[in-house]
Amino acid sequence: MSDPLQRPTPEYADWARENRLFEIRREAEEKGRVQAIGVRPAGAPFPVASAQTGYYGIPLLKQPPWKWEVPVYFFVGGAAGAAAMIGAAARWIGRDPELARDCRYLAAAGAVASSALLISDLGRPARFLGMLRVFKRQSPMSVGAWTLVAFGTLSGASALAEFLNRRFSVLSLRVGGNVAEALTAIAGLPLSNYTGVLIGASVIPVWNENVGSLPVHFGMSGLNSAVGILELIGHENHALNTLGMGASAIESLEGLSIEARKKPELAPLKQGASGLVTRLGGMMSGPIPLALRIAAAFAGKKRAHKLRKAAALSSIVGSMLTRVAWVHAGHVSARDWRLPLKINQDSTQDASAPVARRT
Repeated sequence: MSDPLQRPTPEYADWARENRLFEIRREAEEKGRVQAIGVRPAGAPFPVASAQTGYYGIPLLKQPPWKWEVPVYFFVGGAAGAAAMIGAAARWIGRDPELARDCRYLAAAGAVASSALLISDLGRPARFLGMLRVFKRQSPMSVGAWTLVAFGTLSGASALAEFLNRRFSVLSLRVGGNVAEALTAIAGLPLSNYTGVLIGASVIPVWNENVGSLPVHFGMSGLNSAVGILELIGHENHALNTLGMGASAIESLEGLSIEARKKPELAPLKQGASGLVTRLGGMMSGPIPLALRIAAAFAGKKRAHKLRKAAALSSIVGSMLTRVAWVHAGHVSARDWRLPLKINQDSTQDASAPVARRT
C-alpha cells in the first residue's frame, strides 16, 4: 500500500508547481483517471509515444540545413582535386605538358568555384573566415576548410605560373609553377574525398552507416568527373581512359555493395525519390561508362572517340547525381525517427502488448 498523499507546504521553492502535482496525483488516486489540462484524456485523438509512432511523430534528428550549393560544391571540389593529381602525374610521369596545363587551369577554376559555392551556402564571407580561426584535425569541416584554402592558393599560383611561363619562358616561373603543382596535387587528394568523411562522421544514419566507404566513393566519383571533363576538352590520352575505367569499376562495386546490404539505414538509397536518383547516378557513373570505355579500348579510332565522349558525359552527369542523391538521402534518413533508435520497421510491435513476467 502506498503512503498517503501529503499536500506540500509553502516553504517549497516551487510551491505552486508542487501543489499542482499534488492535485493531479490525488485526482488520479480518487477517480482512476486525470482530466487536468495538459494531460491526454482517455480516448483523445492525440498521438501517443510508442514504438510505432516515435515521440509524437517528431524526428529525433535535425535535417541538414544545406541548400543546392552543397552538392554542387561536393562535385566541383572533387573534380578539381582529382584534376590536380592527374596534372602532376601527366607532367612528372606521362610527359604530357598540354594535359598538365589544362589540369592546372581546371584545378584553379574549381578552387574559385568551390570557394564561391561554400560562401554562398554559409550566407556571407565572414562565416567562412570564422571557420579559419582555429584548426581542429579531428574535425572534417575544419580540415576541409583549411584544405580548400591551401588548395586554392597553390592551384592559383600554379595556374598563374603556367600562364606567365608560356608567354615569357622564365626558368624561375617554370620551377615555381612545378613546385606549386606538386603541392596542389598533395592538397588535391584530401579535397577530392574529405566531403565523404564530413558526412560520414555525422549522426545521420544513412551517412554514418557508410562512413568507411564514402571517402573512397566520393574520391572515385571526383576522379571520374575530372577524367570526363578533360576528355570533353579534347584529350585522348589512353591513361585517362584507364583511369576512367578504374574509377567506374570501383563505383560499380560500391553500387553493388549498397544493393547487397539489407540494413534499414540504407533504405533512403533504395526507396523513393532519393533511391531513384542514387541508382540513376550509380548507373551513369559506374556500369555505363565502364562498358563504354571497355568497348572503346577495342574499337576503331573514330568509334572509340565517340564512345569515350559518351562515357565522359555519362560520368560527369552520374557524379553530379551521386552528390545530389547522397544529400537528399541524408534528409530522408534524418526524418525517419526509427533509424537512430535502431527500431526495425518490419518488427515493431504494439507498445501496449503485455510483457511476460519472469516466474
